[in-house]
Amino acid sequence: MLDIKKLREDFEGIRERVEYRGKGDFGIDDIKKFDEERRSILAEVEAMKHRQNTVSREIPKLKKAGEDTSEIMAEMKTLSGKIKELSGKLSEIEENLKDALLNVPNTPAEGVPFGKDDEDNVEVRKFGEPAKFQFEPKAHWDIGEDLDILDFQRAAKVAGARFTVYRGLGARLERAIACFMLDLHTIEQDYTEIIPPYMVNRDAMVGTGQLPKFEDDMFYIPQKDFFLIPTAEVPVTNLRAGEIIDEEELPIHYTAFTPCFRAEAGSAGRDTRGIIRQHQFNKVELVKFTKPEDSWDALEKLTNDAEEVLIQLGIPYRVVKLSSGDLGFSSSMTYDIEVWMPSYNGYVEISSCSNFLDFQARRANIRFRRDGGKPEFVHTLNGSGLAVGRTTAAVLENFQQEDGSVIIPEVLRKYMGGIEKIEK
Repeated sequence: MLDIKKLREDFEGIRERVEYRGKGDFGIDDIKKFDEERRSILAEVEAMKHRQNTVSREIPKLKKAGEDTSEIMAEMKTLSGKIKELSGKLSEIEENLKDALLNVPNTPAEGVPFGKDDEDNVEVRKFGEPAKFQFEPKAHWDIGEDLDILDFQRAAKVAGARFTVYRGLGARLERAIACFMLDLHTIEQDYTEIIPPYMVNRDAMVGTGQLPKFEDDMFYIPQKDFFLIPTAEVPVTNLRAGEIIDEEELPIHYTAFTPCFRAEAGSAGRDTRGIIRQHQFNKVELVKFTKPEDSWDALEKLTNDAEEVLIQLGIPYRVVKLSSGDLGFSSSMTYDIEVWMPSYNGYVEISSCSNFLDFQARRANIRFRRDGGKPEFVHTLNGSGLAVGRTTAAVLENFQQEDGSVIIPEVLRKYMGGIEKIEK
């Protein structure tokens, strides 16, 4: 959520940054209108209450002096009615102001390239060179079916499209990749592992920015007014909602391995085969809470931490900086890590690493206190470290052999019981 005080001080400047996304002003004028109405009514109510309090102190004196107070009493009754009426109107306007604030995205940071969509993202760096196969490489869905480790037909039988059954060494590979990621992040990179709830309430979804704007993308459980988590970012970030964190505790680094659930409402016809775009998928998430002055360095470190997974696996990838038009709702700047996929003959997103500044912290009321100071909002960051299913797909495609087998990357073998190859 944007800072209303900064909006008052530099409305046109912030409006310009919001419009830099290239998708309109998101109703930011409504914020200004409702805020001005709120402040006007508030001033009027305060003036009336001041008059009410002043007169209330005078009435006993007038009565004691034997003076007629009927007109003053009538005035107070009228004043009380007006205060009640305006207070009701004030509550309505404050609700409208809150709704308007919740529907305006974060402002893109300086340095975010201007653009319409992902075609305008800017490549930052690359790692590794795509393998040159001496045979026609297969897509991961064909590899998985040929090795009997991915079963799409039976998944469709029990759940429909965009689900996958992992079986045998396919299930073991998925689990091995997740364990490798968690060990890397917790042992080598000093993240604290969290196992959060996989369902969250509406407040949590508002806190991280999924609601109210993107409800159609979520799986909803009406009996409890819960949502299945679209990412561990939601429960893990909201662990500290409403808290004032001691300065000494910052920075906080969390990691979590969870299933994620997405309706993919706007993805008809995209990535319909394989495990790239699923309704249910596994992901290892990285979440950070920092002091404001530390968040940009933290974003670089977060991105490097996620990259290390692919470096140790030995899979080619690149890092791109998202353009303003491709930036997520809550993000001020995002790096995407894209892994090389032979079946696409190109790079596919496997992680997004974002700095939200204080945008989520304002929505979830996550603050910290410096020694002797007033509470301030923390900055929050998160990134995938990585999407496990897409990493599985990348391993299958990049390490496939001409005989149809798949070589297991060395760092995964201890999690695979020493198995070096998946073959028929």
